[in-house]
Amino acid sequence: MGAASDDAVKQLGVLMEQVEAPLRRSFQNVHQGYPKETLLRFLKAREWNLSKAHKMLVDSLNWRIQNEIDTVLERPIDPVDLYRSIRDSQLVGLSGYTKEGLPVFALGVGQSTYDKASVHYYVQSHIQINEYRDRVILPMLTKKLGRPVTTCIKVLDMTGLRLSALSQMKILTSISTVDDLNYPEKTETYYVVNVPYIFSACWKVVKPLLQERTKKKVQVLHGCGRDELLKIMDYSSLPHFCRREGSGSSKHSSTDADDCYSLDHPFHKELYGHIKEQASHKELIKMGSLHVSIPEPDPDDAKIVEVIQAEFQKIGEQNGSTNGHKV
Repeated sequence: MGAASDDAVKQLGVLMEQVEAPLRRSFQNVHQGYPKETLLRFLKAREWNLSKAHKMLVDSLNWRIQNEIDTVLERPIDPVDLYRSIRDSQLVGLSGYTKEGLPVFALGVGQSTYDKASVHYYVQSHIQINEYRDRVILPMLTKKLGRPVTTCIKVLDMTGLRLSALSQMKILTSISTVDDLNYPEKTETYYVVNVPYIFSACWKVVKPLLQERTKKKVQVLHGCGRDELLKIMDYSSLPHFCRREGSGSSKHSSTDADDCYSLDHPFHKELYGHIKEQASHKELIKMGSLHVSIPEPDPDDAKIVEVIQAEFQKIGEQNGSTNGHKV
């Protein structure tokens, strides 16, 4: 960081020392002993505008308090069969680590259906994965490597992406808004693999609307991306859908032990076990889904969603159908 960046971090730090005690306590959960790195993320997200970064961070902390995010890892999604159905329809998991020690999260964008539970459960599950990453996985890596590890990489599998994904736009926008406003700059790079035409068409119109900082983070790879990804991670950390060309479905191309989406994968076993264990310490376990309020999206992000919806509809009209046929 340069002198100006250092100064901005210090100024934001001074402002955060002046917030009310509940916000300071929540901030400790967010920064996990590394406030400088957290302040830096919020400053980057607001293009180094101090007042905007301060508002964003304070708004995020108020959101955490109002929605009881600091105790979300004490609220298991029960029964386990419901949680398993969520894992089978919201495809996300930790496949391993890069050679530099960053966690590798895999997301089955094209085959996630979000149709086995209410929106509230999917949002809750997403936030629990974020919080487990930030409060358990990243601190563990920081201790192991002897340096702050505060970010991850994501591999997005577009296998099976269809026009019917338009019907999932609301829940995807909700999850994206939660991330953008409350977990900014947590992803170093997004690697996009197994790309069908429909993604390429949307990316062509969306890319010019993105901030330069965001554009640099997105890398669209050829095929399953195996060769490129092996430059930054070992084979054992590759998501299952990247292990061989033509592997087909990201959902059923490997055993459950290898499939990082599955509840039987070590990551999800550890995550669910951690939440159940935390809940066991509480006299009163809150049941039912956590109804999280979704902040209003940034106007620029809302515009991008509109562009994606318009492009999907355009492609559907060109193909004479919007009934979900793969394009």
